[in-house]
Amino acid sequence: MKGKLIDELSVFFPCYNEEKNITNTVSKAVKVLESIAQKWEIIIINDGSKDNTAAVALKIKKQYSPHIKIVTHNPNRGYGAAFKSGLYNSKYEWIAFTDSDGQFDFSEIKNFIKTQQKTKADLVIGYYLGRKVSPLVVFTSKIWELIVFILFGLHVTDIDCGFKLVRKKVVDTIPKLEAERGAFISSEFLIKSKKAGFKITEIGVHHYPRTEGQATGRQLKVIIKSFTDLFKLWYKINFTRA
Repeated sequence: MKGKLIDELSVFFPCYNEEKNITNTVSKAVKVLESIAQKWEIIIINDGSKDNTAAVALKIKKQYSPHIKIVTHNPNRGYGAAFKSGLYNSKYEWIAFTDSDGQFDFSEIKNFIKTQQKTKADLVIGYYLGRKVSPLVVFTSKIWELIVFILFGLHVTDIDCGFKLVRKKVVDTIPKLEAERGAFISSEFLIKSKKAGFKITEIGVHHYPRTEGQATGRQLKVIIKSFTDLFKLWYKINFTRA
């Protein structure tokens, strides 16, 4: 690896109305990737943004070509669809992703890589070291995690933490992800990965307050869709043949 921490790494950032955040997020990631990866790419998933995200993403692509790829959804399809587009458009052996809003320090990916190399895990998933959201969001997340544990036996500290490192083999092996809208996509991904026998390990990550823009994951229609998808998968696993 010629002194680099990892041979090759794909990174993707799901975006919805992140014109004020995405440049800073990508710029910081580029500096890290240049220092740790022999081969790397960044995929910006513009999920039907209504602001100036598309134009900003194009500017970023020109600045860092040929390492930047843009995937555009029109209209907006939801976080699940952006998540899938990131996974399925990544070409390298390892795939990492964080939210595009700047609430994570991407340089902590070094800890993910070192943890993977030590544990030989197929997925290294983050858990929050102090989540910068309201107590209500934390409470509802824990209720969701309890329901997932009861239905599927999956126990992790923070299912929806938006910072993960994944072996591409996992994506190529598990059944195709189905969720589009709602918070279910991360749970679906981990449930199917666990069922397929892949090793999952956890690592703490720092979380910072959002400085620009607004999160949309707690809208009522998104929550309802998440629970609908959850029970559909539970029924499929338990009452239909694979």
